[in-house]
Amino acid sequence: MSQQSLKAWTRPHDWAEVVLGILLALSPLVVETSTAALWTLIILGALIALDGLASLAMPGMVYGEWVQIGLGVLTFIAPWVMSYTDLDGAAWTSWVAGVLAVAIGLAALPVATSAHRIAGQH
Repeated sequence: MSQQSLKAWTRPHDWAEVVLGILLALSPLVVETSTAALWTLIILGALIALDGLASLAMPGMVYGEWVQIGLGVLTFIAPWVMSYTDLDGAAWTSWVAGVLAVAIGLAALPVATSAHRIAGQH
């Protein structure tokens, strides 16, 4: 693992999470939504972006990656839970963003775990 991934604000996985969250939160501007879909996309997008910012600020925070994976799962199932599967744009946005959030979280998990272990040795 490079020393770069131990520094705050440098991990590409976490930046990808921030961008994904912002895009998800802004997606109601370009896709048709209901009230439930609108607020679901905004809230989950904001939470994903905030989790990414927290992970950027504290690179050894392993639980942040697990939070991201959980938020990704919630984003993926949101169209069924919040009943907006009939809104194709909003539903597909949730499904794609959910899969990406889980994938990014799983990819970042080894890096965060390693950073956590190294930080604990100091």
